[in-house]
Amino acid sequence: IGNSCVLTCPPKSNITMVTWKISPKVGGPCTLGYRADQNKTDRTNCSDSMNWKFRPDRDPALEIWQVGIDHEGNYACEVVATEGNFHKTYHLTVLVPPRLTMYCDDHGNPVCKATAGKPAARILWVLESNSTPKEEGHDNGTVTVLSTFAAYSTNVTNTTCIVSHPAGNQSMTIAC
Repeated sequence: IGNSCVLTCPPKSNITMVTWKISPKVGGPCTLGYRADQNKTDRTNCSDSMNWKFRPDRDPALEIWQVGIDHEGNYACEVVATEGNFHKTYHLTVLVPPRLTMYCDDHGNPVCKATAGKPAARILWVLESNSTPKEEGHDNGTVTVLSTFAAYSTNVTNTTCIVSHPAGNQSMTIAC
């Protein structure tokens, strides 16, 4: 999320036409088209955050700026050239790194919270714990995971939680 993304299309010489057909999970479909005989590009219902990366007659790649969850979906490119028709399809999934916080609950137990990640983060404790993480789903597809450290012994001072996520791992330590 927040990065730029480039989806490539088969680069061919003597391109006659290029079409990107985009079907996002949220909102209606959009198309970007290019016709070589008229040297003309056209866009229908596409947001300003996506456009050709370069000139479509030279490189028919699509660039998405500031990728968001609403960009998730299917992206299909068709290149028509003198050698034939060429297709490439993508299914775009957006990763959202969770926000990590840690605090002590009313009973003095460390709590680790990974807020609004996509997909759901995994929370692990450096020391063994018999905690069971709780998940809360949000309307935008992100998930908050909450785990309370339950120590086997009571003489633990510093406790570290590790949040494992495809967008990157994080850790935090607290003394309760």
